[in-house]
Amino acid sequence: MKILLLLIILLLLVAVVTSMYFSRIVVLPTVKKYDDTLSAELDAGNIKDYILNELEKEEIYIPSTFGYKLHGFFFPNNNSKKVIIFAHGITWSLYGSMKYMDIFIKRGFAVLIYDHRNHGLSGGNDTSFGYYEKHDLKTCTDWVIDRVGSSTIIGVHGESMGGGTVLQYISMDPRVKFCIDDCGYSDTTELFKHRLKNDFKLLKQLPLIPLASIATKITKGWSFNDVSPIKTISKINTPILFIHGEKDDYVPTKMSHDLYSLKSGFKDIYIAPGADHAQAYTSNPEEYEKRVDKFLRDINII
Repeated sequence: MKILLLLIILLLLVAVVTSMYFSRIVVLPTVKKYDDTLSAELDAGNIKDYILNELEKEEIYIPSTFGYKLHGFFFPNNNSKKVIIFAHGITWSLYGSMKYMDIFIKRGFAVLIYDHRNHGLSGGNDTSFGYYEKHDLKTCTDWVIDRVGSSTIIGVHGESMGGGTVLQYISMDPRVKFCIDDCGYSDTTELFKHRLKNDFKLLKQLPLIPLASIATKITKGWSFNDVSPIKTISKINTPILFIHGEKDDYVPTKMSHDLYSLKSGFKDIYIAPGADHAQAYTSNPEEYEKRVDKFLRDINII
């Protein structure tokens, strides 16, 4: 009996320790150095020279409501009254958003790109998969309206974690006129279950997800259940273009299909043939631009 009790206690300890470790991985991802992200994007040929070196731009630091500053760049594009705000993916920086800028610059948009909290040159000590980031995005929208004017047409584009963030954000701010979600997730609990199965095969039978969620709630103030765009998607009237790579196994492609099926109002979806995670644009830039152009024309933005 004592041996059984000791075994149970040992298993519980293992579950608690591993769940705390998993929680730490979630909130403290290994973030790439800011300059390294620029080098990687340049080496991949993802940033057009005129965007980096010729466009008028202003480096900005926007005060977050959480006490740190959000670093970014604003490209006024002849003082346009149409502005697109980009939200990049996890572990990266605003330079990951630059590859999409040409599509919008050519169509008369001003652009705001920024580093998420705990990324790039922004402040903040942890990552929350959109729970806190959505409020930072609202702060960026407030900054744009203060800068450009209340009549500004604002759209948002998010890649990966940025996609999850923009979906959470538009559910609380009707000022946004359109949204492009590129390979965002529908629910972090399901996402982490998928990642756990793929990345930690030996641990997949342990109750890590609920325990890690509790640990995150205690230490950071949010649980995995709090980050679930699919719970609010049916109430969102903002037009959304869902984009996902057909072969994405990091954030399963099914998540965009699920979100699309529940979205009310205007919506469109583009599944990029053969594309992996966050590769829908680089796998076929011309088709990506064509789909975005059609979406913007369908909702009378251009």
